[in-house]
Amino acid sequence: MISGEGRQTHFASAVGLLILFSVGSSLFSGLRGGIFMCSLARLNKRLKHLLFHSLLQQEMHFFEENKPGRLSSRLHSDVDRMGRTVALNANVAVRSTVKTCLMLRVMLGLSWELTLLTCIEMPLLAVLQNKYITLNKELKDQTQECHADIKDLASQTIGGIRTVRTFRAEKEELRRYHACLEQLRSIKRRSGVYGAVYLLCRRMVTLGIKLIMLTQARSLISSGQLSIGSLLTFFLYQKPMSVNLREIMFCYGETMSTVGVIATVLSYLDRRPKSKKEGDLCPERLEGRIVFQDVSFSYPSAPADQPALKSVSLELQPGKITGLVGLSGNGKTSCVSLLKRLYEPQEGQILLDGEPLHLYNNKYLHQKIALVSQNPVLFSGSLRDNIVYGLKDCPPERVEAVVENVNAHSFISQMENGYDTDVGECGGKLSEGQKQIIAVVRALVRDPQVIILDEATSKLDIESQHTVLKEVLSQRRTVLIVTHQLKILEKADHIIFLEQGSVVEEGTHLELMEKKGHYYRLKEELFSQSS
Repeated sequence: MISGEGRQTHFASAVGLLILFSVGSSLFSGLRGGIFMCSLARLNKRLKHLLFHSLLQQEMHFFEENKPGRLSSRLHSDVDRMGRTVALNANVAVRSTVKTCLMLRVMLGLSWELTLLTCIEMPLLAVLQNKYITLNKELKDQTQECHADIKDLASQTIGGIRTVRTFRAEKEELRRYHACLEQLRSIKRRSGVYGAVYLLCRRMVTLGIKLIMLTQARSLISSGQLSIGSLLTFFLYQKPMSVNLREIMFCYGETMSTVGVIATVLSYLDRRPKSKKEGDLCPERLEGRIVFQDVSFSYPSAPADQPALKSVSLELQPGKITGLVGLSGNGKTSCVSLLKRLYEPQEGQILLDGEPLHLYNNKYLHQKIALVSQNPVLFSGSLRDNIVYGLKDCPPERVEAVVENVNAHSFISQMENGYDTDVGECGGKLSEGQKQIIAVVRALVRDPQVIILDEATSKLDIESQHTVLKEVLSQRRTVLIVTHQLKILEKADHIIFLEQGSVVEEGTHLELMEKKGHYYRLKEELFSQSS
């Protein structure tokens, strides 16, 4: 009776301990998984923030070398993959390592010979896995590149759907997209073949080790060194231990195959822009005098013997209108890009009120030198968001005053939600003329001292052009007008004619017409074409 009660007590204690350990194991397992998932989320957020910040700091040539789709893929897919590799593999590695050590201790107590055979299996599998990793790593890199190309192609096609539809190029774009998908399928097929061969070899090695283990176990049982119960216990531990070891090896292999992705992301994080470091000049008063001193410039992607600008010297005087004229491809856009510090000149320097541009604070410089281009870029969002883009605490009264001055209030007030109207992707809901008006307002609301109009009124009617120019000139600003519409420049204070990257003529409209040189011939040619 007493013996029966004792057994029941021991049984109840064993069940209680089993329940306690099970609950504890589940609790710690959940906590471990939750902590690693939270760490993964924070890691991904931090990496994407740092990478996006690093990309925004790069010079323009970097974006010319790297397609938007490729950079977008790096920012999202690669960072996610990198985060999963680091966080999830670390989680699995910690769990499997702890379990393996505990099981190994028990298995050594049961039979060191069988334990040794179990451990021999791992180096053999490691040799196979290293070979597989070497082959698979290259394929994974190619897969990432294919995904980036596919994303870039789809983005370009959908973004330029009007051009595609205009030229009826749907079949050609579909063919290009299918070719990219076919290339991706080919890479994945090769990866699948390598994976199948690796799995077959791994299974064969595992089967061979198990046959040797069974032979050795029979020998140990026959000699009385191992009981059948101990053998059964050993195999109960051996199976999960092998799984844990494979998980550790898988984590190692997955990490090694992702090294290329990690290296690429880290290279972007560590990359320093190849441009001069910005200064800290932020004078309260800016006159707006700009001087180009023997400026020579070549685009990084262009041949060295084809400079865009050759020893250009010119001056933009405060409160004056300067016109920049020349045929396409002769350096006008290059001058504008240098003035906005999108590029750095290889020779010479550009001075603003006697100081080199790079000594000014970038935010201050871009607020004081405003550019309105022929094809302005608007972002998805409201009209107001696009107008005050990049500004903090811009009062609505300031926006409305500028809108009234350029005579844009009428078309904005006619929109469904006024200033809160969504302009669509890249301003797709607005006409080209409306985009230019919004771009002018966006520039003027910053109250710049220097304003560059690069064909900025080419899509406006004559009345709107005069209204915009009147507002631009109202604050004694330094104005640079880049245009092919020479009629606008007849009242300019100074006109500079560029040809093949050099200044070949300069003067007022009347002076250049009297010279009957490049400017005169261009005006006559444009006049004959319009006639």
